Amino acid sequence: MKANPKAILIAAPRSGAGKTTGTLALLAAFRRRGLRVRAAKCGPDYIDPAFHQAASGAPCLNLDSWAMGPALLESLVHEAAAGADLLIVESAMGLFDGAGGAAMGEGAAAELAIRFRLPVLLVLDVAGQAQSAAAVVHGFARFDPRVQLAGVVLNRVGSDRHRAMIERAIATLGIPVAGAIPRDEAMHLPERHLGLVQALEHHDLQRRLDSLADLAERHCDLTLIQDLACALAAEPHCVAALAPPGQRIALARDAAFAFIYPHLLSGWRRVGAEIVPFSPLADEAPREDCDACWLPGGYPELNAATLANAQRFKQGLARFASTRPVHGECGGYMVLGACLVDVDGVGHAMTGLLSHGTSFAERGLHLGYRSARLLQDCPLGDKGATLRGHEFHYASLNEPGGDAALAELFDAEGKALGGAGGRRGRVTGTFFHAIACEHELAERSQPKLAELA
Repeated sequence: MKANPKAILIAAPRSGAGKTTGTLALLAAFRRRGLRVRAAKCGPDYIDPAFHQAASGAPCLNLDSWAMGPALLESLVHEAAAGADLLIVESAMGLFDGAGGAAMGEGAAAELAIRFRLPVLLVLDVAGQAQSAAAVVHGFARFDPRVQLAGVVLNRVGSDRHRAMIERAIATLGIPVAGAIPRDEAMHLPERHLGLVQALEHHDLQRRLDSLADLAERHCDLTLIQDLACALAAEPHCVAALAPPGQRIALARDAAFAFIYPHLLSGWRRVGAEIVPFSPLADEAPREDCDACWLPGGYPELNAATLANAQRFKQGLARFASTRPVHGECGGYMVLGACLVDVDGVGHAMTGLLSHGTSFAERGLHLGYRSARLLQDCPLGDKGATLRGHEFHYASLNEPGGDAALAELFDAEGKALGGAGGRRGRVTGTFFHAIACEHELAERSQPKLAELA
């Protein structure tokens, strides 16, 4: 009988400490060694999973303890690890950071570590400190005794002496240092608003991954890290995060429309739906043999002129929408509107299937978990259904338009945020990204922070 795959969680005290590059380095190095390695990403991140897929050679699924109930999480962890020797899960933000007001809020990666007994490998940026790094490690090890801090990787180490000072201090805690990456060898991936520049936009991505694998081989104890991982206990469940919007779904898919969760696509395929991709940037329209069209989020604001001139796409989408449902999320919602104003203040005519207008020139960060109660029937579900998801965009609604609101939104603490999105005929859209139906959360039992001694 085949043993369960092993798993480990890569975390850090904060964003920007090196989790993603460290995770990619380990994925690429273990794959080079012949391991069947897989990845998962904590939280509602679209961009990192595409890099994880490139490094591991297999799809990367999101795991979100705020938006997903226990059965769905079990299902997705089982799916993520299928056929793997090692599953590497990357945390979001800091290990204990979540959406709630408690010491460990809902959505924290630590909750997944507790639920699935995942050992934690802490990536610690030690620039500007020495023995004090041990105090940080001590705090993370003691903060919640149900979280197993199995090892540490030091990042941005200044010298051999710097490393030795930190290692001696951490040795008193009985927690192994599994790697130390020098400051001048840390590899940074280029970023823009919303996160890293997308994986599909890197023409030299394999070279970058090879370099990261070399970095892990030189500066990490890969055998130790593999030994720190523990057997994964996750059972398969037949749980749908979101019902498919049709039997054959036309999906916009290119650099302007790349933000759709892999768990939604795999769930739709699992119940027999077919995904038919098309590229608006290549002036393609949704295929006529499809019965629903989905425009995901992405970067239409960086491609506004191209989309404005994509007449075959715009005319084909209007023809499609006259008889079948079309839904847009975030960037897709922007393209369904009448006008998109780019960063230079230039307006570009979009599809006009909804009446609102958006502006990237009038920028403001909109970020957070959201619950959405549907006010209209739409591809997301029936009127009255409640979904969990998030918003993450810099564009603003500069023209509200006159369409009926699609949903009523609430933040992570239940505060009402008012109506959002719009519906006109068979066309719907909203800045809200759906992750899962809320009814799947009915049996949720989130782990709570243990009382500190």
